[in-house]
Amino acid sequence: MKYRFSIIYKLKNARPHAYVIMLIVIFIAGILTWTLPAGNFERQLNTTLGIELVVPDTYQTAEKTPIGLWSLCLCIFQGFVDSADIMFLLLFAVGYINLLIGTNSLNALVGSVLKTMGDRSYLLIPVFFILFAICGSTFGMYEEALALVPAFMAIAVALGYDKIVGAVIVVGGAGIGFAAATLNPFTVGLASSIAGISIVSSKILIFRIISFIIFVTIGILYLMHYAGKIKKDPSKSILHNEADKPLETDSRDEIALLILSLRQKITLYLFVIVVLWIAIGVIVFDFYIPELSSIFIIAMIITGLINKMSANEIAESFIQSSRSMVFTMLMIGLGRSIQIVITQGNIIDTIVLFLSNMISGFPTVISAIAMLFAQNIINFFIPSGTVQAVVSMPIMVPVADLVGLSREISVLAFQFGNGFAVMFWPTGCAIICGVMGIGLGTWYKFFTKLFLILLSTQIILIVSAVLLGI
Repeated sequence: MKYRFSIIYKLKNARPHAYVIMLIVIFIAGILTWTLPAGNFERQLNTTLGIELVVPDTYQTAEKTPIGLWSLCLCIFQGFVDSADIMFLLLFAVGYINLLIGTNSLNALVGSVLKTMGDRSYLLIPVFFILFAICGSTFGMYEEALALVPAFMAIAVALGYDKIVGAVIVVGGAGIGFAAATLNPFTVGLASSIAGISIVSSKILIFRIISFIIFVTIGILYLMHYAGKIKKDPSKSILHNEADKPLETDSRDEIALLILSLRQKITLYLFVIVVLWIAIGVIVFDFYIPELSSIFIIAMIITGLINKMSANEIAESFIQSSRSMVFTMLMIGLGRSIQIVITQGNIIDTIVLFLSNMISGFPTVISAIAMLFAQNIINFFIPSGTVQAVVSMPIMVPVADLVGLSREISVLAFQFGNGFAVMFWPTGCAIICGVMGIGLGTWYKFFTKLFLILLSTQIILIVSAVLLGI
């Protein structure tokens, strides 16, 4: 009897592995392809935008293509193939950061910061959060910023926080900025073009700037509260009793005694050049994953040479960092597999049609809120902002016209629903968890409350926009 109860206790308190959770979600997606009707909208090339857009009122049911167990396994393989680019970007980025950490340059930098700023070192959190938010809001930096997560995790741990604080400075800053975009060409720009409205019309632009300030303030206050709590008591860290391995570094007192050597200063100057190279490349030269990967490869080799490392030592450092990336790469591949299952099952357009029909049955203000929730739900199936705009906006714009909402509201609902949800649904946050090296459950412990606060704020802002006549 005692043995039986111990088994029950273990089952009740068992914590599903991140891979198990992802496989369950993939399996549920497969079930949906059997239960939901298959169908598609027609697509037509928009010569102005140079992309194919959904044609409203052309939905037709199609022959079901349900995903069985064998096909499900094939989709998982395809998920890894399709996400290989982001996997290798992070592999090279972490290879560079791992080597950089090995030179002790980051710890020495933190030591200099502690000497200069003392107890005000916490100001680094809002400063960098705002910087990444501006990058996300204006030119759409998000995936590119993920490569810098390992560096900021190391800095945060050295300052006496945990790696979640460092990661969220980057992910939260860029993610919230991306969602509360002012000029982001990949979401606001594309959606506005599809809706046939100006992205810089004064009324909506001012509203977007105000929304950006509100959301960024919420993100900073939430992160600062968490950071302050674990600074006083490290046992309050979400990672304290978790299976996720925390980063190991010297103690704060040991780091404060470190002095930057000339070689470490040169190494850090190179790090600054890399960050600027990425920013300028993305903004001016449209750099994306191949170019950014090349930057990290070059930086890794040069950093090794600066620190008098042999070719074998550089290679060994890269091998060690690559081993630590197995969890990350598997999480990313499984996350992409979910989208492939749903796409091959031909149910995405069915879901978009159902949600758009639901919206048209409500009064104006309620329709705006329903549109926001619809875009949040669509993001589970289409985590890419660009693809979600192409699929959903041609449907949502006529719905907005039908229920008496402005097209600006439909764009606002899209950017909020797409941008914030991608940090919540497993299809989007799998890559975040992978980069941080934590499970989905750990991320949800940190982010769920913040997401609900952000969602409530979205509703308030959407309703305000309708009442203000935007």
